[in-house]
Amino acid sequence: MRKTLNILLNSLRLTLQELMANKLRSALSLTGIAFGIFCIIGVLAAVNSLERNIQSEVKTLGDNTIYIDKWDYSGGPDQPFWKFRARPVMKYEEADMIKLRAVLVGDISFLMQTAGGISHNDDLIQSAGVYGITEAQMNIQPIKFSDGRFFSSSEFNAGSNVCLIGFANAESLFSTTERAVGKQIDVKGRKTTIIGVIKKEGKNFIGWDYDNCVMLPYKYCKQLFKEENSNPILIANGKTGVRTAALSDELRGIMRQIRKLGPRQEDNFSLNSVEAFSQAITGFFSVLNVVGAIIGGISLIVGLFGIANIMFVTVKERTPVIGLKKAIGAKKGTILFEFLLEAVLLCFMGGAIGLFFVWIGTVISSRLLDFPIYISIPMLIITIIVCLTVGIIAGIFPASKAAKMDPVVAIRS
Repeated sequence: MRKTLNILLNSLRLTLQELMANKLRSALSLTGIAFGIFCIIGVLAAVNSLERNIQSEVKTLGDNTIYIDKWDYSGGPDQPFWKFRARPVMKYEEADMIKLRAVLVGDISFLMQTAGGISHNDDLIQSAGVYGITEAQMNIQPIKFSDGRFFSSSEFNAGSNVCLIGFANAESLFSTTERAVGKQIDVKGRKTTIIGVIKKEGKNFIGWDYDNCVMLPYKYCKQLFKEENSNPILIANGKTGVRTAALSDELRGIMRQIRKLGPRQEDNFSLNSVEAFSQAITGFFSVLNVVGAIIGGISLIVGLFGIANIMFVTVKERTPVIGLKKAIGAKKGTILFEFLLEAVLLCFMGGAIGLFFVWIGTVISSRLLDFPIYISIPMLIITIIVCLTVGIIAGIFPASKAAKMDPVVAIRS
């Protein structure tokens, strides 16, 4: 152990001396490794962070949840637009029919989604997202509030002229010192009282844009907007322990009964599973990770040759020293280990530089893009493994050459 530690310290000292003695050569060699690590970890950090943000937003769509709609969210050439457009829209009554017949459904909500102008005094938002929701919406997709409360059962049943407003809309219509709750806004010309302000969520890639929305009780919303033109959907979640596939099968059977479809007739509705959507996203980003790793790997090969080159030069410069070490009893394994260790140390230095620039990039990008980009622990482990592997590959041939030297020939050189 003590002998290994001495070799390690001696190699570290020689490596640092080599770096200081040949600054330009060392900088060029380290740049190759640093650039390779920057490419690999930078791409992985960006892709994984983007996936994490999107998956986080997917979770807000509901756990074990299926969206029943006339549109198929998967898209693709096998999903023609004209075919879905001709389908009948979802109806409010269908939610009650499903709940009466279903065994696996935990809860089901009906949702209208459209756009409309809202105003307060002279302040106007021309196209706010307007959602008409039922009481079950809160159970399926819990809403967090920065101020106020959710609709009461009596407000749902009576179709009261009350609303929830998104954080961004509240900021646009009211000053920062003014409390939005209790104030009235005009929604399509109707005075509507704000009872809650939805907590700020930030930029959204998918899902509901709660920051820029207005939520109304369904019975009030259908007084202002035509239900059939508001892209209505049903949202159902499963009971605890129910698998998504089983829930989907039950919903398909019930919907076919409700729509009175014959055995040979195809579905005139689509079941869009949040779980399937999440798996599709994971598959897509897995491909991106592979492509990014290949690009970074090509960059890293350049760094590998740079380290190999500097190690061959180092072996040549230290040939007399190697001869003296072997003459006084140094074994082949000791010489091999010493040069391999030096190559690995050079790779770790280059990797540290690359990782530092990745960190700077994540800080800048997080502020510009308004969503966090992070370097995870697995990425740090990948960096260590990559540097170790590249160091061994780059150093094995120069180290073998040094270990096999004849001491007499080496001293005379």
